Amino acid sequence: MNALEFKNVSVVYGEGTPFKKAALDNISVCFPEKQITGLIGHTGSGKSTLASLANGLLKPTSGEVLLFGENIWAQKREMKKIRSRVGLVFQYPEYQLFDETVEADISFGPKNIGLSDEEIKKRVRLAAEFCGLSQKELKRSPFELSGGQKRRAAIAGVLAMRPEVLVLDEPAAGLDPKGREEILGGLTEYKNTYGATLIIISHSMEDVARYSDNIVVMKEGEVYMQGAPEEIFMQAEKLFDAALDLPQITKLFIELKKRSLCQSTDVYTVGYAKKEIEKIIKNA
Repeated sequence: MNALEFKNVSVVYGEGTPFKKAALDNISVCFPEKQITGLIGHTGSGKSTLASLANGLLKPTSGEVLLFGENIWAQKREMKKIRSRVGLVFQYPEYQLFDETVEADISFGPKNIGLSDEEIKKRVRLAAEFCGLSQKELKRSPFELSGGQKRRAAIAGVLAMRPEVLVLDEPAAGLDPKGREEILGGLTEYKNTYGATLIIISHSMEDVARYSDNIVVMKEGEVYMQGAPEEIFMQAEKLFDAALDLPQITKLFIELKKRSLCQSTDVYTVGYAKKEIEKIIKNA
């Protein structure tokens, strides 16, 4: 089943003016339940607009946004429930921290939906664990934390709501490799624990290749490509045409093939590359 589906969706800004622009042009795309979908595309391709549509932050000019088969705009009074089911994490969410302690900040969402104190504490603790925050850090002011810790705290605030669908815009942007791995690994663990559906917008082809079950490529407000990582990254020319790149490890294997050192170029993660290189060494 599809957790989220966009059917013939268009978003037009400046309708009826000389500045009319279609951010999304009659797109239809599905995001399978309990999977991670990487959403990639050049700046201005429509990724962030798609994210804003997912939980009703933005209403489509035409078309339908379906959450588990139901149009999210069918009953406007239910929009608050929709937004608790579909979590949205904007780029650099750490700028949205505001409370006295990290614990209080993460608690804000659960309190607003009327959960008991016991349930709130449980959710805060688990959300912090998924994001790699210690109990000591929960008692600190969010403004005393490092940039990476702030990012974790902001994401934990969304996870504490236990969304069924989680849309994240560049969740690991600006972090070092260890920080990227910790955050994306924690999100994957959240997905596996609660059967959630994740949509991760990223400019990092390495992150998308490593963590995604499916990839959707946007170009000029349209869905340009869609498929499994190996299907997408085998089509280098189409990716270049969309102003995108390949994972560095894939580029390496393309060069190795040019030198007749290997036959396969559908290598897009370091783990898979290690196995292939071991084969090359063994057969040398």
